[in-house]
Amino acid sequence: MNRRTNSGFLSIGLLRGLIGFVIGTPAGLLLVTVIRLALGLTAWNPGAFGFTEPAWVVGALFGAIGFMLATGVTSDWFRWMRGLETPEHPQDDHESGVRRYLSISYDHKVIGIQYGVTALAMICLAGLFAITFRTELAATGLQFLSLEQFNTIMSLHGIVMIYAMLLGVAAMSNYLVPLLIGANDMIFPRLNAFAYWINVPAGIILLSSLFLGGFDTGWTGYPPLSTRAPLGMQMFFLGVYLFGLSSILGSLNIIATIVRLRAPGMSYFRMPVFVWTAFATSIISLTATQLIGLSFQLVMFERLFGMGFFSPERGGDPILFQHLFWFYSHPAVYVFILTGLGVISELLPVFSRKPLFGYRWVAVSSFGIALVGFLVWAHHMFTSGMASYLRVPFMYSTLLVAVPTGVKFFSWVATIWQGKLTFPTPMLFVLGAISIFLLGGLSGPPNGTVSTDLHLQDTYWIVGHFHATMFGGFVFPFFAAIYYWFPKMTGRMYNETLGKLHFFLMLPAFYVQSLGQMQVGLLGMRRRIADYDPALGIETTQLLITIAAYVIGLSIIIGVINIIYSARRGPVAVANPWRSRSPEFQLPSPLPKHNYPQPFTVIGEPYDYGLEGSAFVDIDKERARPVRPEAEPGEPSVAPAGAD
Repeated sequence: MNRRTNSGFLSIGLLRGLIGFVIGTPAGLLLVTVIRLALGLTAWNPGAFGFTEPAWVVGALFGAIGFMLATGVTSDWFRWMRGLETPEHPQDDHESGVRRYLSISYDHKVIGIQYGVTALAMICLAGLFAITFRTELAATGLQFLSLEQFNTIMSLHGIVMIYAMLLGVAAMSNYLVPLLIGANDMIFPRLNAFAYWINVPAGIILLSSLFLGGFDTGWTGYPPLSTRAPLGMQMFFLGVYLFGLSSILGSLNIIATIVRLRAPGMSYFRMPVFVWTAFATSIISLTATQLIGLSFQLVMFERLFGMGFFSPERGGDPILFQHLFWFYSHPAVYVFILTGLGVISELLPVFSRKPLFGYRWVAVSSFGIALVGFLVWAHHMFTSGMASYLRVPFMYSTLLVAVPTGVKFFSWVATIWQGKLTFPTPMLFVLGAISIFLLGGLSGPPNGTVSTDLHLQDTYWIVGHFHATMFGGFVFPFFAAIYYWFPKMTGRMYNETLGKLHFFLMLPAFYVQSLGQMQVGLLGMRRRIADYDPALGIETTQLLITIAAYVIGLSIIIGVINIIYSARRGPVAVANPWRSRSPEFQLPSPLPKHNYPQPFTVIGEPYDYGLEGSAFVDIDKERARPVRPEAEPGEPSVAPAGAD
């Protein structure tokens, strides 16, 4: 990679990328417009800033390519293609400070934080969309949004939140997997950087749909509605397509890293549970993401070229889209959930001071969930008009998911039982995640059983269930992970009071929101609807759901403020504030650039807390200093300011 100076705005990769996007987009627009003029085709569309739909699609692609080229993330590859020497592991241009995170870095820790900050930003944006349309639903009648605006904002809330969760999964996997297996970096650092940065133009393209007519299909993009939606629909498809590319590349990197870079002595059944869940989710992403990309690409081609893949009048079948879409999109739910369940299993033994009960069963259950997750997609389609004889086998496969999931629940309960529990903020979020995910799990079987799903499908019951599953399976564990590994990321401790305020506002507000959504769904409220009949008698409940959404938003703002303030002004953290046995907590805080200056050897089981003579890793090759993190209860969690 060409070296750049550390001064000036153009030394920041993000700014260069945005300039490349601004240059590439009009270049693509003009290229297609000129070609259409030469061919005698319609070249102007007054409703889309003067350009046709094909011009906008090519313009967005050129913008994404321009962004990636301008950032410099592909520079090493182009040097290699020209036969020039490239560094084995490039150093960062910006060694410290915020600028480091706004430019290309090949350090997995920096990339993990880049993913995480982007995920938090997208969660806040998706939450803003939610509060906007929830305010509209607080009373009957249309208050301040038109039907088109409501549909677009509601649809963007769904897809941006899914985008944010995918980024959060990548954040945790990128940051933690090399640390937990004893590696100094990902096996393909340049590919890792590329996989992150392609998300930035993808997000810009997706959000541009708001200004290009919007779209009214929800986050699923079902045809035939999506074939007739405004131009913003194409930006939705293209943005998600690029997200999928990032997901595929990132999952390939995670799998190769786990298989090839584990520390000596770390057999598969000595890996931390989070690594097992990252392995399982990466297999899902690597093998299934192509299906959602294909389904969206076919609709794009139908709009651009008049093909009839999903149009019955031209021999197509709209049900085919749903099969392609859900074959990925239901396993994708487990991409979010498995990562969150891995965080829960990782943190519970630390704050219970007990071994993780049934470690091997918990590890294998992640692959059980991933496998069965590929066999349940059509439970989303019981009311779609698909062949009725398919309903029963998909109903049974859906209920079968409860078995490996139940393994994890029983393990958590047994781990907590008679443990020496402590309740710092990460533990609170773990316990909150378990309770909410249980709500999501208990509300799931009625959706997977044909007789009840025929009545519940497309009601707000589904909305409440899905939110409980996602908040319990991902959002609460995501914040638990942030607070738990915060000392390693920043070298400082977060503010415990603000952390607990974040939790105690978020938990009850979410219960009000989710249970309220289920209640109005049982009373007849349809999802993705901008208004409702006062005769339903649900206006008070809708108001309570809206107030709860505002409280959740406030709690997340408090959490973000806590993170930003503590990263700069928080007390200096000691190396192992949680007395964890995990290898990364045997290193200084913040972590050194190359993780493990001296390789370690795994010599025991990862979760044997409190067992006499237990040890997990040995930082010294000669095993002169086996790690025994069972410190005395009085060990301080925070070092004095200015301590080494």
